[in-house]
Amino acid sequence: MPTAEHYTHGYAEAVLTSHSMRTIDNSFAYGRHLLRPGLRALDLGCGPGTISADIAAQVSPGQVIAVDVDAGVLERARATTSGIDNLWFLQANAYQLGFPDDTFDLTHAHQVLQHLAEPVAALRELARVTRPGGTIAVRDADYAALSWYPELPGLERWRQLYRAVARANAGEPDAGRHLLAWAHAAGLSAVEVHSSTWTFSVGDGADWWGSTWAERVTDSSFADQAIGLGLATGTEIAALGEAWREWTADPDAVFVVPHTELLIGC
Repeated sequence: MPTAEHYTHGYAEAVLTSHSMRTIDNSFAYGRHLLRPGLRALDLGCGPGTISADIAAQVSPGQVIAVDVDAGVLERARATTSGIDNLWFLQANAYQLGFPDDTFDLTHAHQVLQHLAEPVAALRELARVTRPGGTIAVRDADYAALSWYPELPGLERWRQLYRAVARANAGEPDAGRHLLAWAHAAGLSAVEVHSSTWTFSVGDGADWWGSTWAERVTDSSFADQAIGLGLATGTEIAALGEAWREWTADPDAVFVVPHTELLIGC
C-alpha cells in the first residue's frame, strides 16, 4: 500500500454513525439487479458493514467477504452484524486482497477509490479476484460537484478545506468524474456508467446530514489533519462546524451529493 495514504474521514463516532446509514437502497441501487441467491461477493472498504449485510441477505446462501484496512471498524462491523451466517469480515487492503484469482462473482467498493493513491491498481486487483462473467461495481462521490442552498461561505470553505486535506492524503475527492478513466487505465472496457444522488432537505434528512457533518468537521481526525497540515486553525474549524449548524437550521436547506457508478464486466 502506498505510504502516503491516510484515510481523511477517520473513524470517529460521527463518521461511523453516518456510514452506518448506508444501505443497498441508498448506495447500491444501481447494482441491486445483479444480486441473486448463491452469489459469492466481496465488499471492499466495508466500514461498519451495513451494505455488506444487505448484500449478504440478498445472496444467501451465497457468501459475502467484507474487508477493510482498519481492525477497529471491523470489530464494530462484526458486533453489529452478528448472527448473519454468510457474512465474514477480514482485514486487507485494496492492493493485496489475498484471494486467489477468479474468486468472486461480484466485487463492490463504495466510496473507496476516492481515498486511494493508486485507484487504477485497486481496480486491477478487483478484476483479478472477479471471475470471468462476473462484475465489479464501484461508486464514488464528486466533492467539486456538491451543491447546496443556502450558499453559505462557510460551507464553501469547508469544501475547499476537505479537498485540500484529501489530496494531502493522496486521495482524489472528485473521484466520481474520474471513475471511467480509471477503469479504462486498468484495462477494463466493458463498462456501464450510471449516476445518482443523495439529496437532503428539510424533513428529508437535512437535520441528520448537517448535524453529522458539524460533528465530523470538529470532532474527527479531519480536524486534526487540517490543523496538522497547516491548512486551518482551530478557530476556523470551529467556525466551519457552526456553518454546518446554520445550514441545518435554515427552513430552505437543500444539499445534493452526486455520485458516479460503474458496473464493469469481467
